[in-house]
Amino acid sequence: MAENESKNFIEEIVGRDLADGKVDRVVTRFPPEPNGYLHLGHAKSICLNFGLAEKFGGKCNLRFDDTNPAREDVEYINAIKRDIEWLGFEWAAEAYGSDYFGFMYECAERLIEKGLAYVDDLTPEEMRAYRGTLTEPGRESPYRGRTPEENMDLFRRMKAGEFEDGTKVLRAKIDMSSPNLNMRDPAIYRIVKAPHHRTGEKWVIYPMYDFAHPLEDACEGVTHSVCTMEFEDHRPLYDWFIENCECKNVPHQYEFARLNLTHTVMSKRYLKKLVDDGVVYGWDDPRMPTLSGVRRRGYTPAAIRDFCERIGVAKAVSEVDVRLLEHCVREDLNAHAPRVMGVLRPLKLTIENYPEGKTELLAAEDLPGGESTHEVPFSKHLFIEQDDFLEVKPNNKYFRLYVGGEVRLKNAYIIKCERVVKDADGSIAEVVCTYDETTKSGGENSGRKVKGTLHWVERDTAVKAQVRLLDYLFTESADGTCVANPDSLTVLDGAVIEPHIRTAEKGSRFQFMRQGYFCIDTKDTADGKLVFNQIVSLKDSFAKTMKK
Repeated sequence: MAENESKNFIEEIVGRDLADGKVDRVVTRFPPEPNGYLHLGHAKSICLNFGLAEKFGGKCNLRFDDTNPAREDVEYINAIKRDIEWLGFEWAAEAYGSDYFGFMYECAERLIEKGLAYVDDLTPEEMRAYRGTLTEPGRESPYRGRTPEENMDLFRRMKAGEFEDGTKVLRAKIDMSSPNLNMRDPAIYRIVKAPHHRTGEKWVIYPMYDFAHPLEDACEGVTHSVCTMEFEDHRPLYDWFIENCECKNVPHQYEFARLNLTHTVMSKRYLKKLVDDGVVYGWDDPRMPTLSGVRRRGYTPAAIRDFCERIGVAKAVSEVDVRLLEHCVREDLNAHAPRVMGVLRPLKLTIENYPEGKTELLAAEDLPGGESTHEVPFSKHLFIEQDDFLEVKPNNKYFRLYVGGEVRLKNAYIIKCERVVKDADGSIAEVVCTYDETTKSGGENSGRKVKGTLHWVERDTAVKAQVRLLDYLFTESADGTCVANPDSLTVLDGAVIEPHIRTAEKGSRFQFMRQGYFCIDTKDTADGKLVFNQIVSLKDSFAKTMKK
C-alpha cells in the first residue's frame, strides 16, 4: 500500500499493527449467515474485508455462520459464492461455523468446569423478564447456583437429545448487574432438533452467534474481525469468550457504520418477506437491492466497488443518497455500454417521397468518438417514439416533431412532417413525412441545422422486445418509513430495437439512445422472447450536487 494513499480508520489500525509487530500477516474474514441472499449492504463489508487483505498482502476467508439449521439452506450458500465472485474477489479459504462444532462444545464444557456457565430452565419470556433494563439491573436465575457437576450432566443430556426445544439453554455466568445487557449471562447453547445441511442429525444443540463468532475467528487466526456498529456493545462479550475459553489466537473486533441507502431497505428478513408474499418475483428480481438482483438488472461490479470506495468507512451512522450509486453505475456504463436505438412506445412513420422497397445501411457509432461502428437499416417505413410527436407545436421550446416541423433522424436525414393518419377513434396511427435527400448524416450537404434529433427503428427489420422500466422498490410513507412502491415496475411489451441487437448475449448492457441504459435479462430472455431491464436513466441529477 502506497504511503501517501488515503486510509480509512480501520486501514490505519491495520497499518499500525503491522508496523508495531502486533501481527505478522493480516487475516480477515467475511462471515455471512446462509439464511438469505446478500444485499448492497453486504457489498460494503465484502469490499472492506477483502480489500484489507488485498491492500496489506494478507488473506480473507469466506466463512458461513451456519449455526442455526432451521433458517439456513445450501441455495443461499451457492448464491453468496456467486455474488462474491461476481464482485471480483477470491477467498483464501472456505470455512463453516459447523467445522468448529466439536471445538465449541469443548469450550462450553471448559466454561462449565470453571464455573463460568450453567444450564438454565427459564423460559425465553422469563429470561427476558429477569434480564432487567438499561436502568435496572437484572435478576439472577434460580438455576444459576447449580454446581459444575450438575451443569455438566444436564449439558451432556442436552447434547444427547433428552430435552425438547426451548426447555433448556446453556448460559455464560458473567454479571447480571452489568450496565452492558450483553454481559448479563447470555445464552451460548440452545436446543434445536432440526437437520443441519452439513452435519445432518449429529447435533441437537447449537452455539449462539455471540459464542460461536469469536471462537471461529480464533480458530482461523483472524487478526482483525471487522463488523458493523450494532456489534460494538458485543465486543466485551467477544473478548470475554476469547479469554475464558483460553484461545491461543487472540483476534480483535473493530466496528464500522453499516450502509444505509435512501429508497432502500436492507434487511434479509424484510426482503425474504417480499419474496414470500409475492411482492417481487424472487431474490433476483431486478428491483431488489440484493446483489443477485442488481446483477440481473445490469449493475456492474466495477460500479459497486467504486461506490463502496467513495462512501468510505467510518463509525458515524449516516444515510447515503442512492443517486450516488446510480451515478457510479451510469459513469461506468457511459464509458463501456454500446449505443443502439430502441423505441419503447412505437409510432409508425412513413417517408412518402422515399423510394418504396429501397433499404440503405447507415453507419452508427458503437461508442461516442470510437472507431467501431455498426450498420443500421433505413427505409421508407420507420418507428419513432410516441412521446416525440405532437400534432400541434405547444411552444417555442418544443424541438421534437409536429405537423409542419422538421427534425433530424439520428445518423440519417432531416425529415418534415406533412400530415397524420388517424384511427376511427381519433388517435394518431401514423405520421407521414418527407425527407431531404441532401441532408444525409456525414454527407457533403448534411450541415443544414435543425434543433431536434430523434432516434428511430426501421419497421421491417425491427426486433420486438419486452422492456421493463424500473422505479425504486421502496418509497417513503408519510411517517418517513420505507414501504413497497406499487409503481416500481412498468412493462412495455411492444418495444422495438434496431436489428444489431440480434447477436447480443444475455446480460449484455446497452445505452438506448435518448432513453437510458438497459440490460438483456438473463432469466426471462429465451428463443423468440427478448426482455430488457432498465438499469438507470440517462439523467444524472446527483452529478449536479457534486459540482456545488
